[in-house]
Amino acid sequence: MPSVELEVGDRVVRVSNPDRVYFSARRETKLDLVRYYLAVGEGIVNALRERPCMMHRFPDGVDGEKVHQKRLPRGAPAWVETVRVHFPRYGRYADELCVTELGSVIWAVQMSCVEFHPWNSRRLDTEKPDEWRIDLDPMPEASFDAVRKVALVVREVLDELGAVGFPKTSGGKGLHIYVRILAEWGFSDVRRAAHAFAREVERRAGGLVDLNWWRKDRDPKTVFVDYNQNARDHTIRSAYSVIGVPEGRVSTPVRWDEVADVDPRDFTIATVPARFAEVGDLHATIDDNVFDLTPLLEWADRDSQDIPDLDE
Repeated sequence: MPSVELEVGDRVVRVSNPDRVYFSARRETKLDLVRYYLAVGEGIVNALRERPCMMHRFPDGVDGEKVHQKRLPRGAPAWVETVRVHFPRYGRYADELCVTELGSVIWAVQMSCVEFHPWNSRRLDTEKPDEWRIDLDPMPEASFDAVRKVALVVREVLDELGAVGFPKTSGGKGLHIYVRILAEWGFSDVRRAAHAFAREVERRAGGLVDLNWWRKDRDPKTVFVDYNQNARDHTIRSAYSVIGVPEGRVSTPVRWDEVADVDPRDFTIATVPARFAEVGDLHATIDDNVFDLTPLLEWADRDSQDIPDLDE
């Protein structure tokens, strides 16, 4: 199939090799991926808006090599926006993709981007996160039922704090819960607060959570509440991002009343567009619910447990 040109808002995006197979399980193509992102456009733009974003590119489809792209690829149209971010560990800067419109998402897909991994801060001040990410990461022998149970403990603690959590599937075997926060603290403080929260969840979870620092020391049947996802340059797939597996699974927002029996395998580029058309963007109101981290920082100070430095 020759290249196709698509009108995306006020932009025209040329998609080359539209019939290249990207997802081998159902022979879904690059154009199928483009159509998926067009169908969930409002949701993916809301998830990425004004955030530095790493692109995970698969030039030969998801069975091929993955390219982690921090810097915007060459040849971008002038209207594709960027934000400069600093990596102190390496003494370097990078101009990363900064989505403000759907055209930028579709252009990134044209550049073989399958997964979008945004920072938890925005370009107004990239050093002050406005998003606290609770990543429920199951160990190899943990069941997804254990992940679900830990998620409900997370909600219990959030409710007691007066914080509103927005859950989504990870696209893999875990769950993520996002909380909007006041952009008043740096990455180290947000990570400390997230660790204090994780310890409280561990205390209440009846042995389902293990926060040992080294993976080899954790019980393989437990769930790790990964507070490190709030450190500088630690990114995870956004809501509505596709995951680079042959089935074309999607990291999909869910309602809390769905968590008890949700199955991440149900959410793919083939099924999520119809769901989105029916329920809309379940994270649409996330910016209306902003939490002050002060209580969690007080927990962290009271706990006074050091956590290993990530060279932030």
